Parts: sequence; C-alpha cells; structure tokens
Amino acid sequence: MRTKRPLREPVRDAPGPKVKNYITPAGLQRLKDEHRFLLNRERPAVTQVVAWAAGNGDRSENADYLYNKRRLRQIDSRIRFLTKRIDTAEVVDPAVPRSGAAATRVFFGATVTYKDAAGHQHVVCIVGTDEVDLNRRYISWVSPLARALMKSSPGDRVFLRAPKKAEYLEILDVKYAPIPMDPFRESPESR
Repeated sequence: MRTKRPLREPVRDAPGPKVKNYITPAGLQRLKDEHRFLLNRERPAVTQVVAWAAGNGDRSENADYLYNKRRLRQIDSRIRFLTKRIDTAEVVDPAVPRSGAAATRVFFGATVTYKDAAGHQHVVCIVGTDEVDLNRRYISWVSPLARALMKSSPGDRVFLRAPKKAEYLEILDVKYAPIPMDPFRESPESR
C-alpha cells in the first residue's frame, strides 16, 4: 500500500528590503496625469471598440476585436503598474532648502557638475527611476554614476565603476533647484 505524500506549499520569495521609489513632484504629477488619461479616456474608448467588435460575430477572425482586446490588456497592465508606482512614491522636492552640509552634498534631486578623467565637464540631475531622460542628462538615483556621486561634495574625487569603464571623477558643483519635467502628452494614435 502506497502512502500519500503531503502537499507541498509553493516556495514564496521572502520579502526582501523594498527599494525606495523616490520621485520629484513634477515626476509624480506626470505619472498621475498618465494614469488619469488611461483610466478616463483611453480605456473607455478601447472598451467601446471591443464591445462593438464583439457584436460583429465570430471573434476568432475579427481583427478589430483581437487587436483591441490585446490593447485593453496592455492598458490594464500599465494602469496597475502606474497605480503601484504612485502608491509607493516618496516625493522629494529638490527646491526645498537644505541646511548645513546637506546643502552642498549630493543626494536625490541634486544637479551635479563634475569633471571626468579626460577633463570634460558634465552636468547631471539625479532623479527617480520613472523620470530618467538621458537627452536632458536626468539619471536615476540607482544608476552607477549617481551611486558614485552620492554623498560627495564639491572638491571631492569619487570612483565610478560602470559596466563599460572605471574612472575617477571630480565634483565641481552641487545645486538644488526645481528639475523641469515635460508634462504627460497623449500619443497621436490615441486621439
């Protein structure tokens, strides 16, 4: 006679340390605007097309139905993502005055001027992961460059270890000012 094995519980990942979701006020507003647009305009419009296409008969060969059903899943996925990001956001305003040494040290929201090993000057703004814009030199606070710059002050030399290079950087200036962010704009296809 064979004995039954007890059912095994699935192995769940132990809740590890949560990574903070730092964001600037303008970045949070941009996420909220996109969330509102998807919920109030995009999703209802696509739902209406899905309902119309479903009424046209055979759904298995109905391109309008299949395409818009897939689009609806993408919208719902993006809404869930934005909801989580907004709910866990920790807003840090770079324009708030800092006192003492914190006013000249690099933290989230800083605009940093540094010189690389070749002597070239660069200016970067340290922003949240949802606000990265390499064309404007907005880098994530968790990027290798930002991590190397963190807690340094003008005159300090820091060591950058990045996937493609390793070099010393010299901090020239640290400022805290509002970081301009482009507002959310709906895509031309959604109009």
